[in-house]
Amino acid sequence: MDVAAITVNPKDVPVTYEYIAQVQSSRQVSIQARVNGFLERRVYTEGAIVKEGQILFLMDQKPFKVQLEQAKAALARQQAAFDVARQNLARVKPLAAANALSQKDLDDATGQFQSAAAAVEQAKATVEQAKLNLSYTVITSPVTGITSSAEQADGTYLNPSNSQLTTVTVISPAYVNFSISENDRLRYRDQVAKGLLIEPKDRKYIAEVVLADGSIYPHMGKVTFADPSFNARTGTFLIRSTVENPDGLLRPNQYVRIRLKGALRPNAILVPQRAVQQGSKGHFVWVVDKDDKAELRPVVVGEWHENDWFIYEGLHTGDRVVVDGVLPLRPGTPVKVNTLAEKG
Repeated sequence: MDVAAITVNPKDVPVTYEYIAQVQSSRQVSIQARVNGFLERRVYTEGAIVKEGQILFLMDQKPFKVQLEQAKAALARQQAAFDVARQNLARVKPLAAANALSQKDLDDATGQFQSAAAAVEQAKATVEQAKLNLSYTVITSPVTGITSSAEQADGTYLNPSNSQLTTVTVISPAYVNFSISENDRLRYRDQVAKGLLIEPKDRKYIAEVVLADGSIYPHMGKVTFADPSFNARTGTFLIRSTVENPDGLLRPNQYVRIRLKGALRPNAILVPQRAVQQGSKGHFVWVVDKDDKAELRPVVVGEWHENDWFIYEGLHTGDRVVVDGVLPLRPGTPVKVNTLAEKG
C-alpha cells in the first residue's frame, strides 16, 4: 500500500501565542476649568489631534485683568507703607541707643516695620494668585492626543458644577490589553518547569498586533505590565503590552489580536495535523517500522503550530510518520513509503 510519510527530526522551534486584545489609551486627561467665569470660545477642532500646550478654550479675561490690577495697586500701597516703616526704624535705632528715646519707642518702630514687611509679602502673594487665575483663562492641552467633543457651549458660565470641558486621549504609545486563563497560565508554567518551553531572556516578549483585516501592525510592542492578581469574576490574568502609535492607527477600545513572540520549544517534534488521529484511547499516529509495516503509535499532543501539531510524547528521532494514505491502514500492513520531507 502506497503512503506518504515524513521522517521526524527534532529541532528548536520558536513559539507564538495569540490572544484577543483591546486597545486602551496610555493616558486620558479630563480638561476642566480651574476658575469661575464665562467661556468665551472653543479654539480647537473637535475630534482632531492636538499637541501638548495647544490652546483648547479661552475664557473671558476682563474680570481677571481687573483683579490683577487691583492686586498690583494693593502691593504698591503696602510697599509705600513698608518704606515709611523702614525709614522710621532707621531713625529710631540710633536715638534709642543714645537713650534719647525709650525702649518702647524702639519696640513700636520694629513692630511696625515687621508688620509692613509681612503685608508686602501678602500683597505679593495676592498678585501671584491674580496672575495665576488670569493664566487659567487660557486652557491648553497638557498632553498630545486626540480630543473629544466640547461639553460646554460658548458663553456658558463655568463653575465647579459644570467645569468639565472635554477629554484629551493620548494615542501614542497605546496599551494593548489581553487576558489569559488560569488554566493556560498553569499549563505554561508546567511546560517551563519540565523544560518543554524556554522563555525569552528576562521574560521580554515581543508583541505583534494583528488588525481586524488580518494585516500586521507595522510597530512591534513589548509586554510592560502583568496584573499581580486574577480577576475574581472571570478567572483571567490581565497582561498589558505597550506599542508605539505615531500614526494613530490604533484607537482606544478597538479590538485586535496580539501575538507574543520570543519563547522557544527545544528539540520539538512537529507533525502535520492531518497525520494525527483520535480514537477512544486518545491521539495516535501511524508510523512505518524497520520492516516497512504500519504500526499504530499513541502520542501526547500539544498546541498547534501553523499547520502542524507539537508531539510531546510517543515519537523519536528517525521515526517515519505516515501523513497521507492513513485511512486503510491496519497494524502490520505492508506499505511502500514515499518520503515527503523531513519534519522538525
